[in-house]
Amino acid sequence: MRIVCIHQGYELYGSDRCFIETVGAIRQTFPAADLTVVLPQPGPIVTLLEPLATRVDYANLWILRRKGLWRLALLGPLRLPAAVLSAARRFATADLVYVNTAVVADHLLAARFFPGRTILHVHEIPQGAARTLLRGLARWSRAEIVFNSRATRQAFALPAVQPARVIHNGIAGPPEALPPSYDGARPLRVLMLGRLSRIKGQDVLLDALVALPERIARRIELRIVGSAFQDPERERTLARRIASAAHAGRVTLLPFTPDPDPHYRWADIVAVPSRLPESLGRVAIEALAYGRPPLVSAIGGLTEIVEDGGCGWCLPPGRPDLLAEALARIVEAPTAWRGFPAAGRVRYEALFTEAVARRAVAALLRERLMPAVRAAAETPVTAP
Repeated sequence: MRIVCIHQGYELYGSDRCFIETVGAIRQTFPAADLTVVLPQPGPIVTLLEPLATRVDYANLWILRRKGLWRLALLGPLRLPAAVLSAARRFATADLVYVNTAVVADHLLAARFFPGRTILHVHEIPQGAARTLLRGLARWSRAEIVFNSRATRQAFALPAVQPARVIHNGIAGPPEALPPSYDGARPLRVLMLGRLSRIKGQDVLLDALVALPERIARRIELRIVGSAFQDPERERTLARRIASAAHAGRVTLLPFTPDPDPHYRWADIVAVPSRLPESLGRVAIEALAYGRPPLVSAIGGLTEIVEDGGCGWCLPPGRPDLLAEALARIVEAPTAWRGFPAAGRVRYEALFTEAVARRAVAALLRERLMPAVRAAAETPVTAP
């Protein structure tokens, strides 16, 4: 059994970790498979993939990224034919090609010529022209689609004839939820974890703190953890704002870390104030697992994770005024959300654990590959 897994990243952010988990599910389902992972370049993800893969290769993948899109438009077409040809060679020798995210254009273009061999895992909700382009690639590929949320499936709106299903990402968490410790006697510890970008909404959260009355603002400690992908100027701009008088001593900015466990243990609640729809929301799921109620924007897949008023809070996106009001209520009435941590852990265990996702992925793989396994087993071996 020859399986190839293609990924557009090399770090350890949400889509990278989801890729690792899916590769793990593939290996668990077919432990004897020849499993090749293909990445655009080496990075932190490799250490976690090496125990799962037969080999890790690197290729000059043709990836559609927002950053540097003008350069791709000018120079990319010159190398696209070679990239598609290289992808086709991988398809020709594989029983299955798993493509993680819809931006890996060369492999989706090649997939059409190898029907029945491709699973495309979609983790993004694109906007505007990007949505039209990625939807077109997904349709062209004729791949079987796995969407990571109902919101993602709705955003792509593919024809019913194209096979597709929703499998929520499975996220590793602690063995049990951490006990809550906030009772109003000390400052509320608010954690925001993730890539630094306008889309993620770090500025919305800072605006909300400024909008709070002083008597409430001094009862909140905010920790922002993350780095900007290939954008050091954004990091410097955010650091300057945090160092200003409005936030001095109340807000801490820390760099990305591959192990967020200490930050969740520090936190009382977790903020995910995204401006645009998240396809699902890994941080919100991790917050449920740790028993740290998430405060999220009511858009995209986040609404599939958080039950508003049951295990967390959902607010309209891009509204620092409403976010400030919610923070004030959380600070002043801790007994009102005392049951949220336990309810969140129950929801996590029912819907978002690695075991739940692996069972769904394994069922898909067996459905797609077991006919090939049986055919191989039934092929007579000719003596030399």
